[in-house]
Amino acid sequence: MPITRRTALAAAAASPSILLNAAERNPLKYLQIGTGHPHANKIGVYRDSPDWQIVGVVEEDPKRLADAKKSKTYRDLPFLSLEEGLNLNIDAVGIETEVQDLLKYCGLAIEAGFHCHLDKPAGESLETYERIMKKADARNLVVQMGYMYRFNPAVQMLHRCLDAGWLGEIFETHAVMSKVLPASSRRVLDDFEGGIMFELGCHIIDLTVGVLGKPDTVTAFPRRTLETNEDTLIDNMLAVLEYPKATATVRSTGLEVDGFARRHFTVCGTGGTFHIQPLDRPSVTLSLSEERKFEGEERVFKRGKNEIQFDPPYSRYVGDAADLAKIIRGEKKNSYPSEHDLAVQETVLRASAVIR
Repeated sequence: MPITRRTALAAAAASPSILLNAAERNPLKYLQIGTGHPHANKIGVYRDSPDWQIVGVVEEDPKRLADAKKSKTYRDLPFLSLEEGLNLNIDAVGIETEVQDLLKYCGLAIEAGFHCHLDKPAGESLETYERIMKKADARNLVVQMGYMYRFNPAVQMLHRCLDAGWLGEIFETHAVMSKVLPASSRRVLDDFEGGIMFELGCHIIDLTVGVLGKPDTVTAFPRRTLETNEDTLIDNMLAVLEYPKATATVRSTGLEVDGFARRHFTVCGTGGTFHIQPLDRPSVTLSLSEERKFEGEERVFKRGKNEIQFDPPYSRYVGDAADLAKIIRGEKKNSYPSEHDLAVQETVLRASAVIR
């Protein structure tokens, strides 16, 4: 059976939770290594969370360190050397360096014996990532990937529908994640062989693998639309993922005007279609072949089209931080085990034409 998020959740549900008394629910201690990742400002989520206490920030690049010390994002937080940080009594390390350094520092944190939140994507070396995950598993350490839609309420509802069998046999999925990249961002991403799919499309590959599992084959269609002598970024990319009974398409570009509004994920099955758009402020169109209702809930979803809104607006990473705390405390099992994340990363590298 392919490992998907659904099979992992079923295994987690079969294991009893460990109940902790109030005295054991003190905030967990969190160290952030790096400030260079585009999503490094998620430290604000940990600052605001009752589950976490930030003990410090490590930044080994002198210029980034100077900038971080002047930034409101890191106000009142101690800046530590790497040695100081990894010798603290902490519970988890957030790896928020530039992408090319993510695996280096994640490996150091695992070697030091700490759970990790590793921002995406998980580097360009699948072999290195596999080695890190193998070591983490051997030490019962969690490496939580920073894919930002896992705890999106629309995605959570999608998996409830899948678990309940509402959508029937899944035969196709579609996903698009694009934006207009400014010249400065294009220069940064130009360093990566995998182009825009590697850096941006990885989020929706995580969603796709979460529904369908690891694909049998991946065919990449990399294109350069804007071409200059200074810019060789592969900025227009499509990948087709093949399964025994389904196909999936994933698109990502750095060119689409108002691309945030058209970011979407669609899952089509013999019993219904679940369409999320936009992903960042999600709303859902759920089309069903018959009337449905979740057990123990009042709302009835009619046959045909149902429009679903979510209130309050979704905030990225809040669910991730809360979930990591529950895993570390032993209150739940990891819904995204290493098998899932390794399948995602291999698919990302194949969809980006890094692995052929």
